[in-house]
Amino acid sequence: MNRQEFKKALIIVHDLVMTGVAVLATFAVRFEGPLLQERLVHLPIFLPPFIVFAGVVYWIFHLYRSKWRFASLPDLFNIFRASTVLALALLITDYIVLSPQFYGSFFFGKITIALYWLIQMFLLGGPRLAFRYFKYARSRHTLGRDSNTPILLLGRGTDIEVILRAIETGTVKKMRPQGILSYRVDDLGQSIRGVPVLGTFTDLDQVVQDFHERGESIRRLVATPSALVPEANPDMLLARARRLGLPLVRVTSLGEGMRDAELAPLEIEDLLLRPTVQIDRQRLENFIRGKRVLVTGGGGSIGSEICTRVVAFGASDLMILESSEPSLHHILENPTLLSSDTNVDGIIADVRDRARVQEVMNDFRPDVVFHAAALKHVPYLERNWTEGIKTNVFGSVNVADAAVEAGVSEIVMISTDKAIDPVSMLGATKRLAEMYGQALDAEFMGRNGATRIIAVRFGNVLGSVGSVVPKFKTQIARGGPVTVTHPDMVRYFMTTREAADLVLTSASHAGEDRIRMQTSNSDERASVYVLKMGQPVRIYELAERMIRLAGYEPGEDIEISVTGTRPGERLHEILFAREEPRTEIGIDGVMAARPIFADRAKVDQWLKALARAMAAGDRAAAERVFEDAIPEFKRRQQNLQPAVPAQTARLASR
Repeated sequence: MNRQEFKKALIIVHDLVMTGVAVLATFAVRFEGPLLQERLVHLPIFLPPFIVFAGVVYWIFHLYRSKWRFASLPDLFNIFRASTVLALALLITDYIVLSPQFYGSFFFGKITIALYWLIQMFLLGGPRLAFRYFKYARSRHTLGRDSNTPILLLGRGTDIEVILRAIETGTVKKMRPQGILSYRVDDLGQSIRGVPVLGTFTDLDQVVQDFHERGESIRRLVATPSALVPEANPDMLLARARRLGLPLVRVTSLGEGMRDAELAPLEIEDLLLRPTVQIDRQRLENFIRGKRVLVTGGGGSIGSEICTRVVAFGASDLMILESSEPSLHHILENPTLLSSDTNVDGIIADVRDRARVQEVMNDFRPDVVFHAAALKHVPYLERNWTEGIKTNVFGSVNVADAAVEAGVSEIVMISTDKAIDPVSMLGATKRLAEMYGQALDAEFMGRNGATRIIAVRFGNVLGSVGSVVPKFKTQIARGGPVTVTHPDMVRYFMTTREAADLVLTSASHAGEDRIRMQTSNSDERASVYVLKMGQPVRIYELAERMIRLAGYEPGEDIEISVTGTRPGERLHEILFAREEPRTEIGIDGVMAARPIFADRAKVDQWLKALARAMAAGDRAAAERVFEDAIPEFKRRQQNLQPAVPAQTARLASR
């Protein structure tokens, strides 16, 4: 028996013992003399089955699942419900079974049962609350004794209360809350778990100065999610923190009891998006838990985030396939992976090596494959078009074929919004990879145990390698200029966490589609998934805001230079093709479309022609293949946006 099972057994024993004690205590308080003796005589007959019944009731109401150190109102409510069921059972037994037929008079009586109900709730709930208070008092003593960092908490009451509990229980360590700042005036004068609300965000400078004058310097600011909503004016908060020289960290997770708490430095990109799309955590846990997962390109920006989410949701085994040795080493040293219960391993392999990919798949036998390995930078692929075809097209073919051969349940191919009406080699190669996956998916459709092959299209991912945001940050740090290719260029943006969760959500829905098709003989299914990313962002305005967030004025302190569009670049991105039939999948924040594809034989012809063009180094022939396969694709020379001469921010704004 491990430690967790031992603790659960102790809770079970405690609750069952307290049930017997509650009955004895009720008789002792309610009766005396002959009346008490008369009932004690029958107790050995009545009490054992009642305790067994109580154990079943406690199991139904989940009294054994919650940890005492996190005892909360929902736990007390479950105790209330369980005690009420037991009291009602006694009432029914007393009034219907015992009184008229066996005993001749009431064995308990209404007052006795009401008294039992109160005593039972006290004996079940009291020790839990006492244990939680003991842990709370000990953590408060530790906070006061140890050399923890003095901090200010920023946000609204609900979020603040959760993180304070996390600090008290030791989930978040080395922090000593000194006060709270809220952006709402009506929070002033309140106290949350003994920590006072000292002012609003606009009072930050004065509050920090007051602590400094008292000899207690604030050394860190911790922002909860409510501190970053638009009405809280987080831009101002970040600017003030930087002026004061105080590190500002954000809470990236507010799970139950903050047991999976995560803190990260607040970066400029955290303020650039619409509110983050919330995912169904339970859905993803149900899908991933206990499964064997393989991630290609697991050392990249998206691949590494998928790996951390997979272990967070309880995968049994994770295999990371990566062609870059430094990237593989970096992800395997990730603390999240090292501290998880998932068996994590990595292997050096290139998706362009068909035999090697098949060997890895057959040896590991994954349940789910996330194919994130790709070449994705438009200018490089325009110059090195054969490499893009080798990796994005034939690498995807290799992964899909090997996964099907290994009996994988779901394959998710990471695509791009540039795959729709493509004007670049990146878009064309990704679109053809999507089409191959859809043709393969259709070939096995409806078969028992058939592999589902789907694609997920991303917009621009904040913080990923090559993203415009890190580039702008570097240019601002150098003093400018910040370079924008066109003043009217717009893009969709999402965070790496949103991107990874979209991939997992799509895989879970594809699995549901597979089961539904097998049971209903329906071929209606989604094949392409996209996150609802709100309105696209104008890149020029993004540059202006980032400059202001850094404490400068665009056009005065730091110039914005418009350099002209690059080969294969277009002003607007599209999420779905015009002819793609959209479908509602019932998942908030996620859109999907049904497949449009050629048959497998036609796709194979395109692949053979593409291989010949690539071997001959004939780009024109390769583009003709793409034009045949993707009618929307036009040759690069015909689709370049007119370049805009380099100019400063002030010239561009006239």
